[in-house]
Amino acid sequence: MSHSTYNKQWAEAQSALMDLLVQEIPAEPPKPERDRLAAFQLLATMYIKYIQIFRKLEMSYDQVVHPQKRRVLRHVLDGTMGRILELKHEMVNLEFSEYHYFDDVLSDLKLTPNDVEIPIPKYFTNERMEALKEREKLLGQILTKLGPQDKDTKEEVKMSFEEAIRLIQIHERARQGRLRAKFMKEIRRQEESEREAARRGAPTLDPDVAATRIQKVWKGFFQRRKTKKEREEEMIFIGMAPPPLPPSVKNTPQALSSKTEQQRRLTQKMHENEFQQALVTIKDKIRESEGPDMKETMMDQIRQWFIECRDATGKFPEYPDADDGGSANIFKQKDPAEVEAELAGKEDGKKDGKKGKKGKKGKKGKKDKKGKKGKKGKKGKKGKGGDDEEEEEGWKMAPSTFIPAVNEGTETYKGVWQTRNEAENFSQKHDSELIKEEKRKEVEEEIRVQVDELMRTELKNLKAAVDRDKGGKKKKKSGKKKKKKKKSGKKGKKKGKKEKDLTPDRTIESLYEELVMQGIIVRSPPIRLADFEGEYSFLGTTLRQANIEPMPSLSDVRRLVTEFGILPLGSPAVHEQAPLTKSILLAGPHGTGKKMLVHAICNETGANLFDISPANIVGKYPGKDGLKMLMHLLFKVGRALQPSVFYVGDCEKMFKKKIPKTDPTDPKRLKKELPKALKTIKADDRLLLIGTSRCPFEGEMKPLTTCYQRLILIPRPDYASRHLLWRRLIIKNNGMIMNTLDVSSLAKVTDGYTPGHIQTAVGQVLTDRRIQQLSKRPLQAVEFIAPLARIDPIYKEEEESFKAWYAKTPLGKKRARAAKGDDEEGGGGGKGGKGKKGKKGKKGKKGKKKKK
Repeated sequence: MSHSTYNKQWAEAQSALMDLLVQEIPAEPPKPERDRLAAFQLLATMYIKYIQIFRKLEMSYDQVVHPQKRRVLRHVLDGTMGRILELKHEMVNLEFSEYHYFDDVLSDLKLTPNDVEIPIPKYFTNERMEALKEREKLLGQILTKLGPQDKDTKEEVKMSFEEAIRLIQIHERARQGRLRAKFMKEIRRQEESEREAARRGAPTLDPDVAATRIQKVWKGFFQRRKTKKEREEEMIFIGMAPPPLPPSVKNTPQALSSKTEQQRRLTQKMHENEFQQALVTIKDKIRESEGPDMKETMMDQIRQWFIECRDATGKFPEYPDADDGGSANIFKQKDPAEVEAELAGKEDGKKDGKKGKKGKKGKKGKKDKKGKKGKKGKKGKKGKGGDDEEEEEGWKMAPSTFIPAVNEGTETYKGVWQTRNEAENFSQKHDSELIKEEKRKEVEEEIRVQVDELMRTELKNLKAAVDRDKGGKKKKKSGKKKKKKKKSGKKGKKKGKKEKDLTPDRTIESLYEELVMQGIIVRSPPIRLADFEGEYSFLGTTLRQANIEPMPSLSDVRRLVTEFGILPLGSPAVHEQAPLTKSILLAGPHGTGKKMLVHAICNETGANLFDISPANIVGKYPGKDGLKMLMHLLFKVGRALQPSVFYVGDCEKMFKKKIPKTDPTDPKRLKKELPKALKTIKADDRLLLIGTSRCPFEGEMKPLTTCYQRLILIPRPDYASRHLLWRRLIIKNNGMIMNTLDVSSLAKVTDGYTPGHIQTAVGQVLTDRRIQQLSKRPLQAVEFIAPLARIDPIYKEEEESFKAWYAKTPLGKKRARAAKGDDEEGGGGGKGGKGKKGKKGKKGKKGKKKKK
């Protein structure tokens, strides 16, 4: 696509942002919303609108080649991304659930689920591509040293030499037997056809009749082929059949589009290099051409200020310090509010000077009145149904830390780029006039520092000359040295506290190599989040309105992983200001894709993967000192090479009450150290702990939920997701979906099977030999039944145990209480807020008595 296309997308996104900012920054503070459903609808609508804006901004930022536009776009993109995360956390706190359903909002806005799919910004990895390639190269070099260890494990599987020869002989004899049988069959068929021809004799058919028969057969065949082709095209057009695979992947529109995008990214780098060079050259030119004039005008202005102050006060003024801005503070234009504040301060000073003691009494009187008002306010709150209580009731949106950034970027767009004519800038290179404006300010600041030094000395000489005439006073210089000594002492103490590095003499590269050699830093396979496929849940809102808690779909899981894991971890600006997520637990049955999601997070953000599962760290860094060293290495290397992901497989074992004696992994080894280390993670540390669990209900709830901040339940796929998975996995494994394959029946039959089970069945059926036979013998649903029968599905009891566990989590309990509160309000038997509180209190007491 062209430059104008992406500029148009940016303009559309900015206009939508301006409409939202009117709602986000209202003229008057909004009233609290008492209806929880109405509050959620408001949040959900804003959330979806921000996602649509985010999609356009991300595409524009990825393809716009103008370096100055990209800076404004990046600022707005990060602000929008952070605002989406803020709204997500608002919805979690409001609904007491990580999963939210927007099907009713989507139908109101006339959108499809694909329109609100959260994209992963490509700059997460593209802007660090060179560093990631170097890291991958280093990792490959270290892993080549560990090659013999991998070979030893493979040698254990090898069969003996005699067995291998015997197996080859058996297969060779079978091959020769099949060939012999094939030849004999062909010989017999040929002999039989010769006998029949000799018995019938020469053909005596009329040539016209023969020609007519041939024409009939050909016309029938031609018409059937034409009808079949038209039917296939119609089915593809209405979406009932997949489009055919192209003969060559290179000439497809998708391939050409990706090639164009890659070329635009190369153009971005070239324009960025030119822009960086222009910043230096233009600044030097301004310094040479305009620098002397700036210096003279500044000095003249400051001298004029000296004279004016001398005429007004009778003495020379004090020169402002460099910390206060130097001479820039003298000519600073003040706002009307600042001027009014100064005038009011002068008037108060005059009144205080005249009144004296009366002013003090007035202040005391005011304090007493304030105290009385405060007491009255407290009494009002204790009373029944006061006005203050009514004002505080309801839901209010929390203040945003990203709205100022979005607003600033929008103002820059309106002031600079919205009305700018770029008809002559066809190649979209940098704008030198904008660079001159910025660099002129920088040069002015640099020259101002030099001028301030000269004018301070000049003012000092002037004062000295005046003091000689009047007999000047001596200046006191005491007190400053002592303060400096104290500061230096404090700094020394702080440095002493920070020196807790267990490996001060070693480089990060050597520590990285050690962790790779120990098998703790692992190479993640090339898996993207788009590979975790699943259909959108279209009945979530309907079920919740009927007081039935729906099981989340795989699309909801993908969205949560993007919001809690990928977006904060990929962007430093977003991670510092967004609500901090330190740890995530992925819980679900075997084969639902938990480890796949961990690898996807690492690949999408370019993060290092540290595998600290109990089975992986057995025998590594033994003892207490070894454990301290392990935690030190993990967090030192993780912080130095951030973003980093710490992975713990089967994390529920760490929080089990009793561990069987046969378990050699010692899963409780990190139980105390890991939560302590998580507390040290700050907003600027892009570190994330991810735990996976097949049976989280075996661990203790309280320590598990305190260690893992966000709990993501991954269920077995529903019918829509299974239908999508069958089609995608068959095509991915070089299969062909024909009309003979009943995918709908397959999706129905495989209720209870996970994506891993479906992948196993597809892999077992679609062997190389079966793929070669597809043109003659199309796939049928019956072929997949045999491999599926050998796999145990997820039974209803296991799914119910996951539901019960999720209901006992802190958010699950809060949601249950909120649902009970809604039911009581719907029943209408209470007397306002007090009646509800009373009922809850009684229930709580009964529950405590039962426990005792």
